[in-house]
Amino acid sequence: MCCFLAVGISLTPQTSHAQSEVVQVQPMIMVVPHAKEGDTLRTELEKDINLRVAIAKVKEGFDNRGFTTIDYVAKLKAMQLDEVFTSTDATDVKSQLIAASGADIYVEVEAYSHKGSNGNSARVILEAYDAFTGRALGSKTVSSNYMYVGDFSRLVEQALNKKDKTTQISTIEDFLNVMQTKFDDMRENGRVVKVIFTLDNNSWYDFDSETTDGDFLSDAIEDWFYENAFKNNYSDLRITGNRIYVDEVRIPLRDERNRNYRPSLFAREIRSFIRKVQLDDDPDTRLGIDRDVRGGTIYISMN
Repeated sequence: MCCFLAVGISLTPQTSHAQSEVVQVQPMIMVVPHAKEGDTLRTELEKDINLRVAIAKVKEGFDNRGFTTIDYVAKLKAMQLDEVFTSTDATDVKSQLIAASGADIYVEVEAYSHKGSNGNSARVILEAYDAFTGRALGSKTVSSNYMYVGDFSRLVEQALNKKDKTTQISTIEDFLNVMQTKFDDMRENGRVVKVIFTLDNNSWYDFDSETTDGDFLSDAIEDWFYENAFKNNYSDLRITGNRIYVDEVRIPLRDERNRNYRPSLFAREIRSFIRKVQLDDDPDTRLGIDRDVRGGTIYISMN
């Protein structure tokens, strides 16, 4: 069985010993079950008591460490009432649910029970991902000790609280520490996305065409990334035929109003820039442009 957690970010001010106010980031967490083919997210949760137990214990573990949780069932019901879902496919519903939750991170959780000659055990797998790009932020796998108990919740709880023999840090503490470090890096250095520019084969232009400013089109694109990538952080442009690949470009995690800065917003800014590029003296001549965003990749098509 498996489920995933979607994480949004709330900001809570705290006062230090110097009485100065600092901002502490506290993720909001939503636990959602994984649905097998032919099932919905909700029916998968309703029919499997062990899955409900695992979700409750993981949620409780996050609650106990200062995270705020979201009621997944209530969110799912609200989305169904609002007719947000455009597909009955569980994978699509999962993606729509994450997007609608406003989450920054989702954490996939799997939990399995095992019966052995020396008792019962629970195996728990935690994997954290950036909700917008799918980039991994951390993972952890742990099994509880074998115990002669039939209470699956106790086994899951024992696995989550199991301490490393060397560090004496529990499974869930270690997982959260790694996830927090990766998330802090995203806040400081930006979220990584990939951008691919494609020129139609029938276009009058190529990436060596000159703009009215005297620059090659490819140089104009690189100059734009230099000015607009978060902290000017982007990889070298790779030009292959009618395509330009920017394998890594950093975008901010939040906008100036402290809202999630989505890759789609960065794509909109790229599109606005391309529409202003002029390649000949006719002021009415502009590159046709379309854009698509799939996870952490932005596709810019031009003709």
